[in-house]
Amino acid sequence: MKTNWTIDPMHSEIQFKIRHLVISNVTGNFGKFDAGVETENDDFQTAKIRFTMDANSIDTGNEQRDAHLKSADFFDAANHPKLTFQSTEVVTHGDNTFTLKGDLTIRGTTRLVELNVEFGGLMTDPYGNIKAGFEVTGKINRRDYGLNWSAVTEAGGLVVSDEVRIVADVQFMKVIAEKEKLRETAEAQRN
Repeated sequence: MKTNWTIDPMHSEIQFKIRHLVISNVTGNFGKFDAGVETENDDFQTAKIRFTMDANSIDTGNEQRDAHLKSADFFDAANHPKLTFQSTEVVTHGDNTFTLKGDLTIRGTTRLVELNVEFGGLMTDPYGNIKAGFEVTGKINRRDYGLNWSAVTEAGGLVVSDEVRIVADVQFMKVIAEKEKLRETAEAQRN
């Protein structure tokens, strides 16, 4: 049986980290995103995942830097408002760890990426919703997606590194069909 899951944006965050001046990290996040998962029953080894982020929702805590990241030098949000991910394969390693393979599209360029996934488990929240939690990590090279802007300091060091680390902590909520909800409610009332 197919099971659908939708992201819980109130309990999820999508971040990236990039080296600045090669000595420290700048952390940013995307405030607007959407995702869905389709599984066979509750088996995430069978997952088909789609994920979309709004490029205009980028936030690094600095308005000037955020405007630069939205510009044609980086994400070109005016012409490419969405970043997307579509899974192609889930490889199980045991102990609730997976490799998630899929197509990541940024600025109209699509590349296959591999992400590390740790499954946190299933839990029913206080409202009766079944939730699944995951931590997703990985690395991409920004230049692979046409994010080529670069500058060199007076001392000869790079202002921004090419490697971008992705860190996402996400919760998905099981989508329960109306018939099933009514049956579960009736069962709960009988008990």
